[in-house]
Amino acid sequence: MIRTDVLDRLPVRGALPALGSALDGHGTAVLCAPPGTGKTTLVPLVLAGLVGAPGPVRRVLVAEPRRIAARAAARRMAWLLGEEAGGRVGFTVRGERRVGPGTVVEVVTTGVLLQRLQRDQELSGVDVVVLDECHERHLDADTAAAFLLDVRAALRPELRLVAASATTDAEGWARLLGDAPVVAAEGVSHPVETVWAPPERPVRPPHGTRVDPVLLEHVAGVVRRALREREGDVLCFLPGVGEIARVAGLLGGPAELGAEVLQVHGRAPAAVQEAVLAGGSGTRRVVLATAVAESSLTVPGVRVVVDSGLAREPRTDHARGLSALATVRASRAAGRQRAGRAGREAPGTVYRCWAEADEARLPAFPAPEILVADLAGFALQAACWGDPDASGLALLDPPPAGALAAARAVLTATGAVDADGRPTARGHRMARLGVHPRLARALLDGAAEVGVRRTAEIVALLSEEPPREYGDDLAAAWRAARRGGDAYAARWRAEARRLESALRGVSAGTSGDALTDDAAAGLVAALAFPERVARARGEGAFLMVSGTGAVLGDGSRLRSAPWLAVAVADRPVASASARVRLGAVIDEDTARATAGALFAEAEEVCWSAERGDVVARRVARLGAVELSSRPLASPDRVLLRAALVEGLRAEGPGLLRWTPEATGLRERLAFLHRELGAPWPDVSDEALLADPEAWLGPELDAARRRADLERVDARATLERLLPWAGGEAARLAELAPERIEVPSGSRIRVDYGSGRPVLAVKLQELFGLERTPTVAGGRVPVLVHLLSPAGRPAAVTADLASFWRDGYRAVRAELRGRYPRHPWPEDPSTAEPTRRANARRR
Repeated sequence: MIRTDVLDRLPVRGALPALGSALDGHGTAVLCAPPGTGKTTLVPLVLAGLVGAPGPVRRVLVAEPRRIAARAAARRMAWLLGEEAGGRVGFTVRGERRVGPGTVVEVVTTGVLLQRLQRDQELSGVDVVVLDECHERHLDADTAAAFLLDVRAALRPELRLVAASATTDAEGWARLLGDAPVVAAEGVSHPVETVWAPPERPVRPPHGTRVDPVLLEHVAGVVRRALREREGDVLCFLPGVGEIARVAGLLGGPAELGAEVLQVHGRAPAAVQEAVLAGGSGTRRVVLATAVAESSLTVPGVRVVVDSGLAREPRTDHARGLSALATVRASRAAGRQRAGRAGREAPGTVYRCWAEADEARLPAFPAPEILVADLAGFALQAACWGDPDASGLALLDPPPAGALAAARAVLTATGAVDADGRPTARGHRMARLGVHPRLARALLDGAAEVGVRRTAEIVALLSEEPPREYGDDLAAAWRAARRGGDAYAARWRAEARRLESALRGVSAGTSGDALTDDAAAGLVAALAFPERVARARGEGAFLMVSGTGAVLGDGSRLRSAPWLAVAVADRPVASASARVRLGAVIDEDTARATAGALFAEAEEVCWSAERGDVVARRVARLGAVELSSRPLASPDRVLLRAALVEGLRAEGPGLLRWTPEATGLRERLAFLHRELGAPWPDVSDEALLADPEAWLGPELDAARRRADLERVDARATLERLLPWAGGEAARLAELAPERIEVPSGSRIRVDYGSGRPVLAVKLQELFGLERTPTVAGGRVPVLVHLLSPAGRPAAVTADLASFWRDGYRAVRAELRGRYPRHPWPEDPSTAEPTRRANARRR
């Protein structure tokens, strides 16, 4: 019997006439309805003609982003009709289908919808499609919307399409749906009070999947506070399963808390999910949930929401081929959705575990998955749809070019598409398997080596990462799932059966049963992730063939493996190496077979920083992993020359032989370049290393190793840089003389290495010299260091005339008693210069 009393109270009823008019006139519509209004349950029933005014019965397909929401929505609609799911209302999710010949409204996940569209582009028999919770911007939902718009434009203009959400970019969706009318429904009138409850202690921001335990302790404290201060059940939002388990442990049991603690997430047993959605039996409940409870679900009895303010979003490191979930601050739209759970049935309260001042800094909406996720599955869907580069698809956000290119590379490597991006027959088969293209490749190729059943079981493990308590050893996790009686094991068995069924017709290998569990798990994992095949380099560290390092946790039995197939890994923030979450032991033969596309053998001639010399060898590599090498007797001269240049740049020009003459020449040239500029060359390290061939050409051609460079006289090479062509080179001795003759007749070396030319000479040798010597064509006076008879600086001047006039007397008074055998005339301008002392008196 139809529960008309419940249906009549749903606020979305007032928007139904406008929605019907929009669909009749335009064929598409955007429905904005706050949580609890009935958009997920009443609207499909009315569109199908099952309730409301009599009209034609239409077949309605409702697409939900999550399996738990799809099941819950179907059961709720069936309950409103007084039926069980599987009658006029049914559902289909991966691994479970409840429909019958009389099913009119079918709720499916967006992934299931994509599979149907690929099999039947006309979506035969379906009259209306409702894309629910489109604000969440899941990649499958965006893709399904684009495909459905193609269907309407090219094949079935009569197909009706509704984009429904509680909080969304209504204008953007309306434009995407061809300027579709926007129909808004009034929300539930129950007010929700906001209580700001920021932590008192500092909390480290989340990174990767790590959440500061201080925040989780605070969330548990806020839950206890909410139980004391408010009536009704409490719904607490946390980012993931691990955080839910942690907070559940902090809250304790019912006796201590005064309430039953339940956990709702995608991995929770179906019976637990259904019990939560069915409502309590008088005992207060605390429901700890991930984002699955944000949308399409009403949890009866909830009057209070505690929001941690965190969410999990996919992130992909395309350079390393690593995909993982990242903990982020939840958007304002998600916050509104979560708060709305408290006001569905009566006035409620939301406790937000952050400061009110932080609210404005939160993102307005969740990041669209198409901008941050691995796009290999999307790229295969688009290719099979007939649009390999996705340029013709109507998408709210276009896929990033780099991410799409990385996805195309994966599809090409797995044989899913050809060189032009068009799907192969194998690619079409992979798309129909309902798993990521990497796992589809492992299914098809693994079945031939391991057998259909065992391959399906291993891929089922990889399609939904097993619980952490299963460990990081894929083979051990496989054994645990086979004997396990937990919720994960039940889902794993169902998925394995589905995949085994999907592999019907694939020829299985005859030797598969002979492989051990470890070998079978390793082979399948390596087929799925060939670039993550890794070789040990000691202390639990590995190098993947992609070039990324990988590390295992302490105590892992995989630490002794010589080779590893890394199935699940993430890279912590600021870490150079990935952290292995799930892997399997393999041998080198398996590594070569699965990652064979990355095998290369080539001559390598390079400068080894470790040896400080040229290394020439023939190397066999599997990507970044070196397999073997042998010395090269006659390396290629071009490669050899490049290696020597690399070494010179690594160690600097000091690698050559620098005699005092060579150093002096370099200092003189540097001085002239600084003072006169061109054509005098720049001989700094940077300039010399920028073009070593310009001054080292013949020597580079003749050299084979470090020792050959160390024998090169740098002076001879520098002379090649002199401006010979214009004749300026002949003026080197004039403009930057090595020595300057002083009045005593001595030829004193000029030091150009201090930035300014320095002439260090004994004071007595300059008697009679009034003007300071100059260089650079008279532009630069030398800095004269006047030395005592013992060769120690007595004075420094760039103006000799001034020194003789003003400074000499003080120097004479200080030194004449110390050096009586040396002349100290009162008038140095008329004295005879000398380099010798006076003759000793007898």
